[in-house]
Amino acid sequence: MTFHFPDYLDIRRNELATGTSVKFSVVKDMPDIAQHMAIAMLRVIETAEAKGKPATLIVPVGPVDQYPILADMINQQQYSVKDVMLINMDEYLTDDDQWVDLSHPLSFRGYMNRKFYDLLKPDLAPLPENRICPDPNDVGAILKMIEQRGGVDACFGGIGINGHIAFNEPPEADQTNSAEEFAQLSTRNLDLTRETRTINSVTVGGEISIIPWRAVTIGMKEILSAAELHFYCNRIWQSSVVRRVLHGPVTSDCPASLLQTHPAASLTVAEYVAEPPDIRLR
Repeated sequence: MTFHFPDYLDIRRNELATGTSVKFSVVKDMPDIAQHMAIAMLRVIETAEAKGKPATLIVPVGPVDQYPILADMINQQQYSVKDVMLINMDEYLTDDDQWVDLSHPLSFRGYMNRKFYDLLKPDLAPLPENRICPDPNDVGAILKMIEQRGGVDACFGGIGINGHIAFNEPPEADQTNSAEEFAQLSTRNLDLTRETRTINSVTVGGEISIIPWRAVTIGMKEILSAAELHFYCNRIWQSSVVRRVLHGPVTSDCPASLLQTHPAASLTVAEYVAEPPDIRLR
């Protein structure tokens, strides 16, 4: 019997991103991804300052290891980022659509405090009003804030197993969104898909019940409005989705495929992600 898998799964490492506008690069492993991302974040901040305005960045919690590195760079250089605005992509919500508590072990806001803001020298750190997380009770505030700041200099992020970026989940089977419609979705509260909750449970020992059902997310509209997009993949299971993102159709079924439509998008992956998926039982 002949089995047919998607053609993009056969794409070799040296062929990735060929024929696309996405700038593609490969680094060795997870620590190198973190280092690359921290350097790229600081470069965007410095470039904006050189142009006479403080940077505005949309940033993820996932990947995560870049933040202590970035904090160390800022402290070592005595470089003030107090006027830089960091807008977190998303946050888990309780069942009644409120932020999970800062003390929750999976809180993205809590992680940012512990692994970035609290590591910075106080006189260098972003002002409290520049540490932004989308508010589930005022989802329209993010777009207004971005307009007031004169736009987003860069959006950084990772890619989920179903191709989501931030928590922009692909439509369920009974939903329809064209790629164009999906690109216009803005900040909102939403249900997380089973796929997302399952893969996110890997980091908590596979206990899916720990993963919240609800989240607030920055929309594709805000993400795609950024002057630059910088995305990173550091998990072995991302080797297939990277190929779908770069060489599959542009579709809401794989939200990150919309990177193909952006004039200044980059994707950096670890070596093991660049290798074709090893499809076998084991």
